[in-house]
Amino acid sequence: MSRALGGLLILTENHTLVPPGNLDGLVEMARAAERAGMDAVMLGDHVCLGPSAGALGRPENPRSYAAPGKQDPATEWPSPIVMAAAIAASTSRIRIVLAALITPLRNPVVLAKDLATLDRLSAGRLVVQPTVSWARDEYQAVGVAFESRGRILDDGLAAMKALWQGAPASYEGEYFSFDAVYSKPSPVDPGGPALWFGGQSVHPPLLRRLVAHGSGFHPFGSPSRADLEALEAGLRRAGRSPDDLEMIGGTRATFDGPEDIADLDESMASFDEQVAQGYTTFCMKPSQHTDDLADVESLCERMVGRLSLLGGT
Repeated sequence: MSRALGGLLILTENHTLVPPGNLDGLVEMARAAERAGMDAVMLGDHVCLGPSAGALGRPENPRSYAAPGKQDPATEWPSPIVMAAAIAASTSRIRIVLAALITPLRNPVVLAKDLATLDRLSAGRLVVQPTVSWARDEYQAVGVAFESRGRILDDGLAAMKALWQGAPASYEGEYFSFDAVYSKPSPVDPGGPALWFGGQSVHPPLLRRLVAHGSGFHPFGSPSRADLEALEAGLRRAGRSPDDLEMIGGTRATFDGPEDIADLDESMASFDEQVAQGYTTFCMKPSQHTDDLADVESLCERMVGRLSLLGGT
């Protein structure tokens, strides 16, 4: 199926734009993105972070993306679910993407209720990217086995699907089980909110989750040709069309030094190539391009204009 090109504004990781504690600033960025015609806003997730978050040091330029092991554990990460509720109440059109949501750290019965409620509040605008993350300290603090996080994610996804799709719902899994329970309200779509999956490569567990549950592929960085071919082959084997999968790419910012600010036009130079590869949604982290919150709307407008020229609406 054809899909219009859309822009996605990353709200978290923007701490040069929004001082710690100024959560209203994140909501204002979402409103600015909606006014400018962006398709979606994105919230990341960490419940807590420990020393391992910065075990590999810090990025040379703090505007870079927060890579595993190369970030400040004191970075502020507000609750994405609570923030998403505030954004839903302050906007009317833009999609709200929880990418990523560290699902094994949360009981799926409780999480299914929270996500369904949020999906209703936003009139079906919610997108969720379940993930396992990489921070062992975070799992230890919550009391969840880090080594089992993949199996816990799979079991939790199946449990949430059961709760969303029918009532009363019953489920028997490796980690979670319930019998004849009601979980209301239901999501707008009986199948639950749209689910994205991503990672640094198309490994077998990721491919399995994408095929079973996914409506979008959101990689970290630029996947190889072999990864994209594996993704297409896996979808076709399952009887799914690769054209039905939303492909999420983004700007490719480069920095000449630790204080450098990336040029947005140069960061969007790869959009033509990404569109040719099938990408339809493009992320932008505004703090890579400005230190002024007042600039966010104009940056979004420039990105929307660029995507329009490439064939968007």
